[in-house]
Amino acid sequence: MNVLNTGTMNRTTAATLMNHTSSRSHAVFTIHLQQTARTNEGVDITTSSCMTFVDLAGSERMKKTGAEGDRMKEGIKINEGLLALGNVINALGDDERQNSGEKVYVPYRQSKLTRLLQDALGGNSQTLFLACVSPSNTNASETISTLQYANRARNIKNAPMRNVDAAALELQRLRALTSVLKCELIKHRFDASTSSPDHENECVNEHT
Repeated sequence: MNVLNTGTMNRTTAATLMNHTSSRSHAVFTIHLQQTARTNEGVDITTSSCMTFVDLAGSERMKKTGAEGDRMKEGIKINEGLLALGNVINALGDDERQNSGEKVYVPYRQSKLTRLLQDALGGNSQTLFLACVSPSNTNASETISTLQYANRARNIKNAPMRNVDAAALELQRLRALTSVLKCELIKHRFDASTSSPDHENECVNEHT
């Protein structure tokens, strides 16, 4: 939490005609987690995961915000990041091209924002998108644009899987296979010993 608080304090905010504390940049906070569990066979299985929290600055129209100088440059950079993110979302959510087997180019490298969010968008992940809109009728166009942006993100379909250490998982499989083979070998030896001539003679002698 200290890292999050430090990042929040360093984030630039400034007043515009639309917001007195307008965020002048996007914010990305990432947490990497690793969990190691030991199986009954004594193998350590490591599962890794990553949680990414993103606060996107809202798109800006210079006429409405009245931004000038540095504020205007910041607004342009914000819009560039949102445009790049929108292009990625459109590419990932294009079901028609993906279902037809056509290879779809996803422009992750178009901006730093999309590069950071590559795993969270089209990778092995689950994504929750929260859209913040204004109740004011003067911001109706921005509200509609935001909802359309979020609706496009709904078309992205991911199939997340557990991130498990492949080497440890293979070792566990081999040990289980070895255990099965040992049991089969013992059974085979037992069957061979019971069906041997010496064993049959012993059984006859006992009956006589």
